[in-house]
Amino acid sequence: MASKMVSVSGLTREVATGSSVLTILDAVSFDIDDGESVAIVGQSGSGKTTLLGLMAGLDLPTAGAVSLAGQELTTLDEDGRAALRRETVGFVFQSFQLLPALTALENVMLPLELAGRDGARASATRLLERVGLGPRLTHYPRQLSGGEQQRVAIARAFAGPPRILFADEPTGNLDVATGGDIADLMFELNRESNTTLVLMTHDETLSQRCQRRLRLASGRLVADERR
Repeated sequence: MASKMVSVSGLTREVATGSSVLTILDAVSFDIDDGESVAIVGQSGSGKTTLLGLMAGLDLPTAGAVSLAGQELTTLDEDGRAALRRETVGFVFQSFQLLPALTALENVMLPLELAGRDGARASATRLLERVGLGPRLTHYPRQLSGGEQQRVAIARAFAGPPRILFADEPTGNLDVATGGDIADLMFELNRESNTTLVLMTHDETLSQRCQRRLRLASGRLVADERR
């Protein structure tokens, strides 16, 4: 039986808005196996990004529990959750989230250096060459196209390498052709690394490339579809 990479139980997130309370997630429960690729789909406002934040320990729930790689996140303090992310998680965001003052190579080296890994420069160079950016190592984000910036972000995400990759609308800021190339690259690297993939998207075509789709609507899990 496959081990659980993520376990979500009764997950609820509420925020106060003046005199009322807004429920963003409402008693959501599911498990994700180690090595599984899962798309979490839903329209804007369905709770996808909030759910990602809770699964990655970037935020804490109002009620319920999340386990990541066997660790119950609510039992860890902020430093403990950050350490678990550093050891376990890679992120790819819609807005790339590259540091503008660092070159492509330095952006990919940074998480390796923060983790105290030896050979950070060689590893980062190899990853950038793998994503097709060998000639662009010393370029800054402003000198790169959107697709190239996302390739840097993907290289950085796999630098760990991570046990789980959270990708939040990774093609959302790209044109259709570039987005398709980026999706191909992300799935290729995911297969090569045997990484668990959790993909947040409203793109139905992209979501169909995953083994499983979890559908959110108004903060509730309304469908669990497997290929």
